[in-house]
Amino acid sequence: MSADAAGRTGITVGVPAETKDRERRVALTPSAVHMAVDLGHRVLVQADAGEGAGFSDEEYAKAGASLVPDPAEVWAADVVVKVKEPQPAEYEHFRPGLTLFAYLHLAAEPALTKALVSSGIRAYAFETLTDRHGLPLLAPMSEIAGRAAAIVGAAQLSASSGGSGTLMGGAAGVPPAKVLVIGLGVAGTMAARGCRGLGAHVTGVDVDLQRLYEHHLDGTVDATQISEQALVGEHVREADLVIGAALVPGARAPVVVTEEQVATMRPGSAVVDLAIDQGGCVETARPTTLSEPTYLEHGVVHYCVTNVPGQFPRTASAALSAAVAPKLLTLADEVAAGRAGTDEEDARLVGARNVADGRIVHEAVAEVFPDLGGADA
Repeated sequence: MSADAAGRTGITVGVPAETKDRERRVALTPSAVHMAVDLGHRVLVQADAGEGAGFSDEEYAKAGASLVPDPAEVWAADVVVKVKEPQPAEYEHFRPGLTLFAYLHLAAEPALTKALVSSGIRAYAFETLTDRHGLPLLAPMSEIAGRAAAIVGAAQLSASSGGSGTLMGGAAGVPPAKVLVIGLGVAGTMAARGCRGLGAHVTGVDVDLQRLYEHHLDGTVDATQISEQALVGEHVREADLVIGAALVPGARAPVVVTEEQVATMRPGSAVVDLAIDQGGCVETARPTTLSEPTYLEHGVVHYCVTNVPGQFPRTASAALSAAVAPKLLTLADEVAAGRAGTDEEDARLVGARNVADGRIVHEAVAEVFPDLGGADA
């Protein structure tokens, strides 16, 4: 650590290249790097880390970053900020004293959770950081995933993708596709709007009656349904497309659509489960990749990609960086001051800390892994 001319203590921030299948996003754009450097921090960016999102090494160098070819050197930083959860090959970089800031989705990642706990690392998750508006670091990617769900859902219904050959908006004399959206948070709302924009008939499902009331009035959906299993099952049976977007921050996603219900869907119907990062809210959902995004079960096309926004890396990186950068700078200050991982930590990071001091400290995550240590924080 070092102090700048204004007396602020700077740390080293590492930005590694993503290693998840076809993941082209980058956690910080050059403009965000410039902000961090201006505040006295040293930023190490792995060579070509931003290339897939349209940000060149030259732009990062101009912003003040140090470009390094070796990921081990990037991971040697005080704080590592990345987009997706570390992949198994990256676990070797975990160590006491390292602070990690990324999407972690630990409830669906037992191997990663064990590796974090055993390593002594401090791990902060984008998706569980909360403020008075909700989940500010999850919202931008939820928005993009929701918008994408309408596009990919429509594509999976095409005959060329193995679907039923149903057009979302129908045609003169032919009814539109029926879409069921499970969960009307940010992702579900954007998915519903996108599907309605394509002319589909959209029914929204949620546990929150007030939210259903508001979305029915504002035209987000054509119809609403409170989340009761038997009633949801009737809609599933008639749906051409089911989009899962149910969320419980930090915990496994609730299973809202059962395998038995999926089996009642017409052959060639489709499921897009956006909750798959947290285990999925459709019982037949299992994680897929951008390289192999779909599979068929009970005659239904399943699209369960765990990094949907990674298909739009330029937009997604810019949106993510804008949200993450201020929180990263707060975290950097806490690390520099020795408050990171303690109860004296800045309130602007509330909810983000998942693992510290060799145990899980986020209550919802701890409930999923009771054998890995309880949560006091």
